[in-house]
Amino acid sequence: MDERSSGATYAASGVDQSAIGEALAALLSSVRYRPPPSHGRPVAAAGHFAGLVRIGRETIALTTDTVGTKVQLAAEVARWEEVGEDVVGVNVNDLAAVGARPSGLVDTILLERPDPSVLRAVGRGIDRGLRAAECALLGGETAVVPSIVRGMDLGGTAVGFFPRGRRPVTGAAIRPGDVILGIPSNGVHANGFTLVRKLLADSRVDVAQPGPSRRGSLAEELLRPTRIYSRAADALADRPETHGFAHLTGGGVRNLVRLHPKVAFVLDPWPTVPPIFSYLQRLGNISDEEMFQTFNMGIGFAVVVSPHRLAETRRRLGRAGAPDARPIGRVARGQGVSVPALGLEYSAYR
Repeated sequence: MDERSSGATYAASGVDQSAIGEALAALLSSVRYRPPPSHGRPVAAAGHFAGLVRIGRETIALTTDTVGTKVQLAAEVARWEEVGEDVVGVNVNDLAAVGARPSGLVDTILLERPDPSVLRAVGRGIDRGLRAAECALLGGETAVVPSIVRGMDLGGTAVGFFPRGRRPVTGAAIRPGDVILGIPSNGVHANGFTLVRKLLADSRVDVAQPGPSRRGSLAEELLRPTRIYSRAADALADRPETHGFAHLTGGGVRNLVRLHPKVAFVLDPWPTVPPIFSYLQRLGNISDEEMFQTFNMGIGFAVVVSPHRLAETRRRLGRAGAPDARPIGRVARGQGVSVPALGLEYSAYR
């Protein structure tokens, strides 16, 4: 990896995570209402991947997300099934990160104008994602709003539950000595595309050219849909040796801090970075620090587990469709996230 500190950044491309954090804090400071207990009781899980609410004896998990500007690349090359699958993946993976089993999803599609052939392709992708997650489509909202949207904005909201008395996996049980397992991603997934698209435009790259892995065009490599980790998480969520899950989505490896702020996550050894990320880094002369805090860098989901049951955990993951899970680090005393081989340290999620 390139260790230079200069070059393109996500903030310079138009997405400043610090500014977003400040704006979000301003919004939340204005939301003070708390409903009566008869309407359910929110479960404290500050900064986590899904919202939790307890209704009677049951706990429900909710999450919402969009595909973001990846849809603009999809429009450029007229490939829509992948971003349809992403609608499911970006949401159910956040449910998986708290150990919730996905139950249903509603989609949200904002359009400049309706096109049946485009929506048919998006629907095929959503269907593939639902099958992989074993999740139902419960409905949604499709709005034609040409005065607001140019093209399409595509997202959804998912609901999950905790079967057989399962408790949410929040990371509270994580302790020094635990092992961090990583499950590989399919590629860039659905994060950082504002930066990706700026790199392509600034360098005048033809996305029809072969991709860096030589498995299809560059556009096809970038559009590969988000890998769905629901089955893998479901196979481990009831196990006492499973101490935490993390969806390495927007924010990259910093997402691990959300699990436990009072331990250190040491990522060593980090697996060989897939060619698509090395290509993007060279294209924009991007620093390692920026890459690891913007992209998943080849690992889409992490599992924190007791070292005493590591072999059993890997067997369970193999049976659940993730035989490629591998150790990527350990939990130690301290705070934050580090990648020692690259000299990287992150003290917080934001």
